[in-house]
Amino acid sequence: MATRRTDVTPKVRHRCCFPCLGPLTFHPHAVGDMVTLSHTHRVAKRSTETFRNGLVFSSRPVKLRERVRVRVEKDVFNWHGSLRVGFTNVSPSRRALPLPCTAIPNLTDTPGHWAAALPESYCRVGSQLDFWVSHDGSIYIMSNSGDKEKLLNGVDLKQPLWALIDIYGQAYSICLLGSEKRGLVSRKSCPAPAPAPAPEPSPTPQYIKPLLLASKDSNLDTESEDMSYLDLRISEDQTCVVCMVSEARITLPCGHRCLCTSCNNKVLQQFGTCPLCRHDISSSSMQRCATSEPRHLLPQHTHAHTHTYG
Repeated sequence: MATRRTDVTPKVRHRCCFPCLGPLTFHPHAVGDMVTLSHTHRVAKRSTETFRNGLVFSSRPVKLRERVRVRVEKDVFNWHGSLRVGFTNVSPSRRALPLPCTAIPNLTDTPGHWAAALPESYCRVGSQLDFWVSHDGSIYIMSNSGDKEKLLNGVDLKQPLWALIDIYGQAYSICLLGSEKRGLVSRKSCPAPAPAPAPEPSPTPQYIKPLLLASKDSNLDTESEDMSYLDLRISEDQTCVVCMVSEARITLPCGHRCLCTSCNNKVLQQFGTCPLCRHDISSSSMQRCATSEPRHLLPQHTHAHTHTYG
């Protein structure tokens, strides 16, 4: 199959004042086959049907010690591994399409590419990550905790550097928040990105969806779910987030009241974490929180042993 080249370079020459580093977005054309960009080119989303083909690049070269900041918007637990970040001397506008499937090893095995895999724990929904190249050619990462970690060294500083991110594995949607270069005078990318709303947990997380199909409380098939929901008389904030049919009667140790009795048992046995925040909901923690639940919130139509979960 013939390759094609991206021949449009984003206009990023704007400067509003000295501290301005210039606009920073994802390159609009050099993206993986499974990636879609928002109209602002700040949010990149990979299809959840695959763990790869998620390459994206910065729209312009970045400076030494310019910290590129991204936030994980959505993740899925069908895959192992997560984001890969790094830098390249190869301009995104000069790349042949389609892009390689992965950063590691497809890009890193070729000259002018440096990338490292991030721990899954760094890449949960809501996590903000800064990564940059130092004056000695080392790549660093800083996570939410504020801990700085050296990922690798040996980056060639003789040529311009573009940031590269492989939206790989569990993390499948990220937001480019901008960049910052710290010093006596802090410089930031411009225009400053409008504050993007923090991601909210999905009503039905991906790792819970198999329970929806197996739920004995629901006789709905995938073609009739939306029509059936119109007939429900339970308000949205009282509906079980797994089966989306029965009333959420169980309050978990984390404070979320989000499961019906039947789905609570399944989630407790198969996952042991809250479907909204993934807080531990093991049997022991469920029993500890039961004594603080008002009696009127306990299920009235279930067997006595289920009351300890309320």
